[in-house]
Amino acid sequence: MSESTLRIGLVLPDVMGTYGDGGNALVLRQRALMRGIDAEIVQITLDDEVPDSLDVYTLGGAEDYAQRLATRHLTRYPGLQRAAAAGRPVLAICAAIQVLGHWYETSAGERVDGISLFDLTTAPQTDRSIGELVTQPTLDGLTAPLSGFENHRGGTTLGSDARPLARVRHGVGNGVGDGTEGVVQGSVLGTYMHGPALARNPELADHLLARAVGSSLAPLDLPEVERLRKERLAAGRRG
Repeated sequence: MSESTLRIGLVLPDVMGTYGDGGNALVLRQRALMRGIDAEIVQITLDDEVPDSLDVYTLGGAEDYAQRLATRHLTRYPGLQRAAAAGRPVLAICAAIQVLGHWYETSAGERVDGISLFDLTTAPQTDRSIGELVTQPTLDGLTAPLSGFENHRGGTTLGSDARPLARVRHGVGNGVGDGTEGVVQGSVLGTYMHGPALARNPELADHLLARAVGSSLAPLDLPEVERLRKERLAAGRRG
């Protein structure tokens, strides 16, 4: 963190923010403020260039046309790519995984180039994956199960430079039959979990925050968050 205020980039909420994914930036800000860390959200819309100087970035889900708009914008203004190259943490949700890959195929069968922050490709599955998703993280530093709501038709295949975020316990995940969910490559993380994902998975939120501030974080005692987690994990097992 280069300044006293933690700057959280909410990237293209005007086109990439289905299922309340913009809430991930709110969770990061709140968990920072509760630790006495000043924090602000910087919204980056289609009217703005993408800065490379923020401390952490979040991107949400979208439909095909919105994905195209986002891909064009991130290609034209590659600040996100420069930030990732500098080791700044990035969280990509659902369709944002596809935009950050090498290419994705639309529901109409057209292949669209992504921005290649992830070594992966995405093509449509036969069936849409909808429902509660519960996984066991494989990322170092994460131990608690992850949960979210998935709603996607994309099947994402990871290349050799990428690794999964987690293994599926319940649900579909990346949708290619290997039991994987999400992706990790350098400082960039991706998951198909909506929810918002960070509201349901505080350990993941704090992982991103710690990387953004460059130090470990004091724990937070939030019983209401633990109640939410237990409820949603139980819903996943019932489903």
